[in-house]
Amino acid sequence: MFAVTCTRTDQDDPLAGLTLGEHPDPEPPAGWTTVTVKAAALNHHDLWTLQGVGIRQDRLPIVLGCDAAGVDEDGNDVIVHSVIGAPVHGDETLDPRRSLLSEVHDGTFAERVTVPRANLVPKPAELSFEDAACLPTAWLTAYRMLFEKAGLEPGSTVLVQGAGGGVATALIRLGRAAGYRVWATSRSEEKRERALTLGADQVFASGARLPERVDAVMETVGQATWDHSLKSLRPGGRVVVSGATSGAVPPADLNRVFFLQLSVIGSTMGTRDQLGRLATFLGQTGVRPVVDRVLPLAEAPEGFAALRDGDFFGKIVFTVD
Repeated sequence: MFAVTCTRTDQDDPLAGLTLGEHPDPEPPAGWTTVTVKAAALNHHDLWTLQGVGIRQDRLPIVLGCDAAGVDEDGNDVIVHSVIGAPVHGDETLDPRRSLLSEVHDGTFAERVTVPRANLVPKPAELSFEDAACLPTAWLTAYRMLFEKAGLEPGSTVLVQGAGGGVATALIRLGRAAGYRVWATSRSEEKRERALTLGADQVFASGARLPERVDAVMETVGQATWDHSLKSLRPGGRVVVSGATSGAVPPADLNRVFFLQLSVIGSTMGTRDQLGRLATFLGQTGVRPVVDRVLPLAEAPEGFAALRDGDFFGKIVFTVD
């Protein structure tokens, strides 16, 4: 089958290890099934794999890709939940042995992918395969951040740092649909303007002083925005962290944290049940992912280059014929 794989890793030139071509067909073990992929979405995780982050060299070559929507062996349209791991207290994401597709097992940038049968979620008819493929990583992460971790009621004010990425655009659209007042930041004036069109109530340059303090900050940028995130919170507010694309070791500013009784909450991915509810939410509300571009899987290098260079807004999706 045709697939996009990581054949070697390079911190400085990640695309050097990106390989397109024939790859052995997957052979599902007991309890697993094969999905014919119709669409797959690109994530920073895929670029990090090419840089050698979170991947053992003895796993190479490995098919890249965490996200996919397609057709199962019975002809059902499905969305693939990409977290592989035994449930712990009903929550797959708490399994310390968990992995994502493309870390231990071949991923979704291929004509076919094998996953545990329990990892399949029915795709609502209202969602296209391209839209559905955007959900399992970025949109599921945003859903969990907003609706489980943030502890907010509708009408609360949420600050989204770094408008433009897949999680950030999902946070804006989901927050708006849920009745939050959503503010967003970006270094790019163009991305700030686009955030307004997605439903942000106000936008600000990165690090700008806000008109008032917010109830919660959604943080995926990390080191570059951390100081601003803490200073933007009202007393008792919380920052929900699901990523650190600019660096993972900012000054903690513990005096501010304890004096203002701030909460720092970690969040990652989401459960299969949450993925199902997210798909239902989109079907019910009409909210759809922001798709920057759709490319044939054979043109994957163009998508990876755009992700590497920051030349995108929303999700980059690959289609598989």
